[in-house]
Amino acid sequence: MTGIVVVSGNPRAGSRTSTLAIAVGEAIAGQLGSPQPHVIEVGSLGAGLLTPGDEATKAAVTALGEANLLVVATPTYKGSYTGVLKVLLDQLPAQALAGKPAVPVVTAGVAPQAAAAEALLRQLLVELGATVVRPGLPVLESDLPESTAIAQKYAAALDW
Repeated sequence: MTGIVVVSGNPRAGSRTSTLAIAVGEAIAGQLGSPQPHVIEVGSLGAGLLTPGDEATKAAVTALGEANLLVVATPTYKGSYTGVLKVLLDQLPAQALAGKPAVPVVTAGVAPQAAAAEALLRQLLVELGATVVRPGLPVLESDLPESTAIAQKYAAALDW
């Protein structure tokens, strides 16, 4: 697999965070002339995240490793990214994302939470070797109805 991979770290598939993440992936794909992104809904992996040899989880890990660009999104839980997202990313070997551009997307109720969680997600992605795009995209929950417009504006402002 090559191209853009969108990872929604919300425990619930089809969430508002997922909608935003997909919109960001699609907007970036449009800017780069890339095919539509492949989407990984971490919440859909369920107990398979913790089951050795689970095929869906294995496919998700493979997609992450083969991506040309990642959009990694999470709602803010207790001031950070979600546990299910961490469980998925913990399955990657050291430096598995070396040199891959990654866009952190974080949703939160208030701006300080969003900024703090974005910084922690950025740190995790860097630990895995990703080249994290600056700035990331922290978005307030109250702004999520405008996900498409936010994503298009963000993608247009990125300097590739």
